[in-house]
Amino acid sequence: MFAKAFRVKSNTAIKGSDRRKLRADVTAAFPALGTDQVSELVPGKEEFNIVKLYAHRGDAVTVYVSGGNPILFELEKNLYPTVYTLWSYPDLLPTFTTWPLVLEKLVGGADLMLPGLVVPPAGLPQVERGDLCAIALVGNRAPIAIGVAAMSTAEMLTSGLKGRGFSVLHTYQDHLWRSGGKSSPPSIAPLVLDPLDLSEEKESVQADPALQGDMRHLTLEGEEEEDGEVQQMCGEKSLSEASEDPSVGGLNRDPTDSKTLQEQMDELLQQCFLQALKCRVRKADLPLLTSTLLGSHMFSCCPEGRQLDIKKSSFKKLSQFLQQMQQEHIIQVKELSKGVESIVAVDWKHPRKGSVLEGGEVRRIIINYAKKNDLVDADNKNLVKLDPVLCDCILEKNEQHTVMKLPWDSLLTRCLEKLQPAHQVTFPGQEPIVKKGKICPIDITLAQRASNKKVTMVRNLEAYGLDPCSVAAVLQQRCQASTTVTPAPGAKESLQVQIQGNQIHHVSWLLLEEYQLPRKYIQGLEKAPKPAKKK
Repeated sequence: MFAKAFRVKSNTAIKGSDRRKLRADVTAAFPALGTDQVSELVPGKEEFNIVKLYAHRGDAVTVYVSGGNPILFELEKNLYPTVYTLWSYPDLLPTFTTWPLVLEKLVGGADLMLPGLVVPPAGLPQVERGDLCAIALVGNRAPIAIGVAAMSTAEMLTSGLKGRGFSVLHTYQDHLWRSGGKSSPPSIAPLVLDPLDLSEEKESVQADPALQGDMRHLTLEGEEEEDGEVQQMCGEKSLSEASEDPSVGGLNRDPTDSKTLQEQMDELLQQCFLQALKCRVRKADLPLLTSTLLGSHMFSCCPEGRQLDIKKSSFKKLSQFLQQMQQEHIIQVKELSKGVESIVAVDWKHPRKGSVLEGGEVRRIIINYAKKNDLVDADNKNLVKLDPVLCDCILEKNEQHTVMKLPWDSLLTRCLEKLQPAHQVTFPGQEPIVKKGKICPIDITLAQRASNKKVTMVRNLEAYGLDPCSVAAVLQQRCQASTTVTPAPGAKESLQVQIQGNQIHHVSWLLLEEYQLPRKYIQGLEKAPKPAKKK
């Protein structure tokens, strides 16, 4: 509601009668507050103002301001606390927990979807549809958002934690928060351990079969997978690109899993090989003796508690394994001297298996790695001790000897920032197309030509599987205007469609209605000509 700037209608000091009425309303709305707490929230003599404003969508909102901070707001005769109030009374509302990276989406105006919830060991709070709830981040009980439950707890569990969970009204860092003192959330320890803090062998979701859905996707409103829709992904770069095998876990694989010893050793061998190429071997080291690769690099990449034994793998010999890697075009091996093989070339851009991970999957790998290596600080479960692997992955050179521990949210954020972004486009009946980098939206612009004539230009159609020539032909017929297809300036091997006149409303119809593209991947629609006023 306050994701965008609002317009203030009036700002007046509260009257004594209004102050007493507000106390009564607060007591009725929040019975958990005692009389003393209500008096603290709505003081008797301190400065207290009533601000009437209009949100960017036109909603009329009344905000109550005390000590320079908005503490309550009223919408359609319903009273809501702000995050400033919830930081003083963190148990005022039923609180649900989500991941730190979700906060940015919530601040941007998104609702919280159920796959984004973190399920505590004690289970989810019991709420009914329409109940007011608080949202906090993992490791800190201080709420960062408030919202209305879109379904009851029982319905959430029945749905397998899928769908929209909460309609978010107000968040930390939104414009209502900015109208106050702009203080940050205090650090309030959770009443019970978060899933990150558990050392039990079973995860909390395993305690209830109804919760055993796929918890890896932090899906927010408007980001569910649809045919033709773009799903933002994270491409593995530093932490796991070369160290993870095709199945999730890599560094954290349990030697006692259901796979045979030979299959486990094959995976460990490939894991150590890829991590050695990624983290230890440089271009300047080539040509590199195969024996040096094994003795100086691959063995040192073996996870603690594991032992690399090529004889127990299906390859039996290093030369046979490297021959397989050469057949996959990852490396090139030559016998530079009689009986001695060396690696003479490495395809550093080879699309290795497991090189693409979703954000939720990365978080799970990091969490499991920290647990299995006893890196969770014994005195403060919110901190993670950094071992050499994590130090190499996420710390800058000047931090290597000064930063020994990091909070969970900082650790996860740093790991995700180190990854190379990628995107996936899926079309009906086709295999998904994965490309590096973030996808650029379709760009619609207007340009002025001679004699004040306007032309409409459309770029980046190819990224969404659209042929510019076909699009131009459809628009020419629909708009009854001349169209041309020319190379897009500054974009290699990309074409742009040019149509005479301001034809944005026709382009909008084609992209949104005919091709069913999500609006969030199209920019420039607001430049469409406004309808003429009736005389």
